[in-house]
Amino acid sequence: MKIEKYNQKLLAVLGTVAVLFLMVGLIAFIILSIQDYNRFNHDDIETGILSEEKIEALQKENKREQVISYETPKLIDTLNSIYIIPVSHKTLNEKEDISGLLNAYSGAEEFYEKPDKRYSRGFYGAFNNVIIYNPKAGTNKKLFDKRINFNDIYTEYFDSEILLLIMASEKDTYKDGVINLNDFKSIYIYSFSQDKIEKVGIEGMDVHDYKFVNNSKDLIIEFGIDKNNDGQYEKYNEPTLLKKYDFLSGQLTDIVDLKINSELQKMLEGTKK
Repeated sequence: MKIEKYNQKLLAVLGTVAVLFLMVGLIAFIILSIQDYNRFNHDDIETGILSEEKIEALQKENKREQVISYETPKLIDTLNSIYIIPVSHKTLNEKEDISGLLNAYSGAEEFYEKPDKRYSRGFYGAFNNVIIYNPKAGTNKKLFDKRINFNDIYTEYFDSEILLLIMASEKDTYKDGVINLNDFKSIYIYSFSQDKIEKVGIEGMDVHDYKFVNNSKDLIIEFGIDKNNDGQYEKYNEPTLLKKYDFLSGQLTDIVDLKINSELQKMLEGTKK
């Protein structure tokens, strides 16, 4: 009888311990799952550069909240040994005096380089400029002369040309205090052979995506239409339109003509029987 009671108590203790281990394991699994999700699905949108309004307020205090940070140089043109140096930014925990020392350099531990494709490369981070660096000539120059924010840098390789493509925001159109990818974007195309940059965009619209036309430098660009006029394109309930960008002429033209567009809309809304 005593042995049975002992066995029952032992089983109860072992059962309790097993349940505790299961609970601890489950909690640990949930925590690790959340960490993995945050790591692989982290969106750097909130790390945009400050809006003009915030900048003006900080300047009145002679303060700053963000400092520049240089990433590891990336070899773009192997033949001519030309690199790009992405310029990112860090948001300080506390405001500091503008007249203070600019201890802004950081390594590239947060820089993620996507795998090479056959004729293209991609770099991901939180950037506000790019430096074109030629060590042979001892020259470097910044690509942009204005405040700008972007997350991706793409390079496209052709037989006699290398293009740099950047989708970037330059105005706080969403009015949330920062210039980031919630705001309207344009696409910037830099030609290494011509040493020239072109901006492609439509006022009041967002460059949502783009693709190269097959065997061509021309682009098919998807523009997001801000139907509710809140300064942000919402891809789940706001429409897009397609335009073709001619690389040589710099012209944007409609892909779907107005007649077909009108017919499709009338079919959708049921006004065309």
